[in-house]
Amino acid sequence: MSNTANTPPAAFNGGAAYVKGRFVPMEEAVLPVTDWGFTRSDVVYDVVHVTNGCFFRLQDHLDRFEWAMARRRLRPAEDRAAIEAVLHRCVALSGLRDAYVNMTCSRGRPRVHGSRRPADCDNHLIAYAVPWIDVIPKQVQERGAHLWIAGLPRVPDASVDPRVKNYQWSDLTTGLLEAHDHDFDTAILCDADGYVTEGPGFNVFIVRDGRVLTPDRGSLHGITRKTALEICSELGIEAAVTAIPRTWLEEADEVFTTTTAGGIMPVSRVAGRILGNDRPGPISMKIRDIYWRWHEDGRHATPVRPLEPVAS
Repeated sequence: MSNTANTPPAAFNGGAAYVKGRFVPMEEAVLPVTDWGFTRSDVVYDVVHVTNGCFFRLQDHLDRFEWAMARRRLRPAEDRAAIEAVLHRCVALSGLRDAYVNMTCSRGRPRVHGSRRPADCDNHLIAYAVPWIDVIPKQVQERGAHLWIAGLPRVPDASVDPRVKNYQWSDLTTGLLEAHDHDFDTAILCDADGYVTEGPGFNVFIVRDGRVLTPDRGSLHGITRKTALEICSELGIEAAVTAIPRTWLEEADEVFTTTTAGGIMPVSRVAGRILGNDRPGPISMKIRDIYWRWHEDGRHATPVRPLEPVAS
């Protein structure tokens, strides 16, 4: 039996996944409980989004995913071209025009029962496409997010390299719980020395005396962060990756966050301080508008390949 070209099967309406070499509906995407990706968070991942039927900066995300896998000595059976094809097919099967698309490589299970050697595991690729996700809901973005500064410090870079996108979220989740306890939307963490790092799933920027600044430590090298810096360059706005003391965040003229799952997301409150008129700032909004204009103009766009018949 085969799928009709360009007609996504109804079973994939909630999203499509690729697990252990098979394309399955999202509800059937499962892992063994003994997979080290689950038991040890021994996994790397990346997320790319699809807007209006096109991936945004797909090659940048694949570059980062390949680099992260190499850093963690993970080697799935699929090469780069095959991973890219899997992502295209997940989106095509789902029929989604706007999607959150995940690629993950897990350590897997040891071939030898009881082994503690990572080399004894069969690494494997997981991928899926689901309806669009906003890390900060759109209605919150419109009024500006309320950002809590967590009391728990970020895990040191020397212990967990933040440039390797991973599921070690213990500190980030604790910060998020703390933020919600204080009725804030989300959190930002500082390191043990009091310098700003990142939040649960996003980079952070501050606007200070007309300059746009983002942390140089404790942070993923975000693709949306990269895009925001490029937009600043085009606008002639001075921007830098630099050390940001907590006081600069607390006293900033504007703050915004960046992530694949939401784009440029303005902030209107930091801890107990209201920024501007309790609305997103003008520089943040200008960068946000251009970010989405790039999507409309097809900049960095890779159209999703149409669904082709594949025997099942």
